[in-house]
Amino acid sequence: MDLRGTISPDRPLLVLALAEEAAHLDARLPVLLTGMGKINAASAVAATLARTPLPAAVINLGTAGALHPGWAGTHEVGSVLQHDLDTDFLRRLTGQSVGAPLALGDGPVLATGDQFIADDDARAALATRAHLVDMEGYAVASTAQRFGVPVRLIKQVSDEAGDGAARTWQESVDQCARLLADWVRDHL
Repeated sequence: MDLRGTISPDRPLLVLALAEEAAHLDARLPVLLTGMGKINAASAVAATLARTPLPAAVINLGTAGALHPGWAGTHEVGSVLQHDLDTDFLRRLTGQSVGAPLALGDGPVLATGDQFIADDDARAALATRAHLVDMEGYAVASTAQRFGVPVRLIKQVSDEAGDGAARTWQESVDQCARLLADWVRDHL
């Protein structure tokens, strides 16, 4: 976890997993780098929100894999689910709803899980439930909501979440970081 800048109630906190994704952001903005995965994201956001003044909003910026052909660009997520948690089974087993999808507004569905999807079969299975896939979005959104802080998930497509996705992500992450920084300049 790495918090850069000062959080204040009059501006958003930008949350990203990796320094590579934040490389072109304005250094005057508060940025939290969580590390990869749901546990790192949830614990970093919770620790940060628990000890500082709450920001105006939490904006999760990052790269995401496209689960459908032709998806590119920057997208604001409309809802997010955990693809590696069997919410339906757990509800049947316990009668409790655990890890239900989160509605955030209009936009594509993001599937979050602790796997980097780099396999055509895994991508095809996820494509029945979502448009994009990442490793932190659900954790950031859930944690911000628990603290009562408005949250937005902004994802830049970096790869097609299939065979070769790891190579494609490595080749595209700097350009994705530039496009995310452009989104911040244009929308915040």
